[in-house]
Amino acid sequence: MHSHKNVVITGASSGIGKEISHRLLSLGYSVIGVSRSINIDFFDNGNFQAIQADLSDEKETLVLCKKLGQENISILINAAGFGRFEPHEELSAQTITTMTFLNLTAPMLLTNALLRDMKNNDGYLININSIEALRASKFAGVYSATKAGLKSFSSSLFEETRKSGLSVTNINPDMTESNFYDELRFATSEREDEKLLCSDIADAVEHILTMRKGAVVTDYTIRSLKFGIKKK
Repeated sequence: MHSHKNVVITGASSGIGKEISHRLLSLGYSVIGVSRSINIDFFDNGNFQAIQADLSDEKETLVLCKKLGQENISILINAAGFGRFEPHEELSAQTITTMTFLNLTAPMLLTNALLRDMKNNDGYLININSIEALRASKFAGVYSATKAGLKSFSSSLFEETRKSGLSVTNINPDMTESNFYDELRFATSEREDEKLLCSDIADAVEHILTMRKGAVVTDYTIRSLKFGIKKK
């Protein structure tokens, strides 16, 4: 039904990005999945195209922007991101610059490259953000700053593009079971009602893309019913 609609999804090889990719392919969209490790075998679907790129690297990101600028994109979903949660003085300079580029600069560059097409196509910009964009948590200074920045960027673009047919949505998920936590000292709870599943975020994206075009959910915050966390 949406085969004419080209979607770019970053972070498509795992977690939330992978789940959204599966969902949109099942709905008939053409998906270009971007990540460092992705290849065509990740999705057995003729409407899937894989592009390998490291979105924490400026040169690779700019090459990708140029390439995607030729593709007539309707929808951009920025799902790539990572977090490290330590006392600020314990973070390496590399971690700070990489996190900031991947979580905030890369989505702004991709949006910059694709915005004209998305506006012309009455498209959608969906930024997969974080509950941390809305609150202050210790050990999350850099991560929260990138996410609050992404939220601010989304809100400004919504205002800026309102004369066009573009919809801009900022999704703020609570802790979601994925490999985001693989290298961290904590993870999602074992209990189903104390965590979100990647499918919950895909449900939100599907909702955004299927509702009446004249209505925009600008901020979509999803929390687990109960609070739980697992220390490793």
